[in-house]
Amino acid sequence: MKVLNLGSKKQASFYVACELYKEMAFNQHCKLGLATGGTMTDLYEQLVKLLNKNQLNVDNVSTFNLDEYVGLTASHPQSYHYYMDDMLFKQYPYFNRKNIHIPNGDAYDMNAEASKYNDVLEQQGQRDIQILGIGENGHIGFNEPGTPFDSVTHIVDLTESTIKANSRYFENEDDVPKQAISMGLANILQAKRIILLAFGEKKRAAITHLLN
Repeated sequence: MKVLNLGSKKQASFYVACELYKEMAFNQHCKLGLATGGTMTDLYEQLVKLLNKNQLNVDNVSTFNLDEYVGLTASHPQSYHYYMDDMLFKQYPYFNRKNIHIPNGDAYDMNAEASKYNDVLEQQGQRDIQILGIGENGHIGFNEPGTPFDSVTHIVDLTESTIKANSRYFENEDDVPKQAISMGLANILQAKRIILLAFGEKKRAAITHLLN
């Protein structure tokens, strides 16, 4: 494990954007695990700049998102489908749509969707890089502290603290979905390389606990 303090969110985001760019440049069939949320906004902004500047061929790059809210359609402004389109896939519209994988939070049978997404992860094999953030209470993806290490893609009941933390993105707390579909820890740990980003004083306790 390597711990880097790069001084600012902008510098750290640029560093990770460069790591993703290099992976795509040197391995055109690479598989990337992607994350969402406020932690990732600068990362995608920097990555889009690099991609647009160099017009990198990403037609064979495959992406796999960590999670999605249950009950939100892909077109909902707070869905992670919408986030990824807004932050990356519409800003650099050369990713092949058939290679973009995001859980469907609006599926008729969410347990079947979790199983289906897990099958996709197993069939596609190891991700070359998995990007992660961490919640104030230590959740990764929507895996709360105490989630078994052998867990695979599953439906999660969100804790009150997670709902409260995410309420800033919604008009009011009652609008925040109460469930999510998330990769499990076993899925995450399959990646060849994991890069976790955390910024700000509110994440200090979670990072300290993780490292200790």
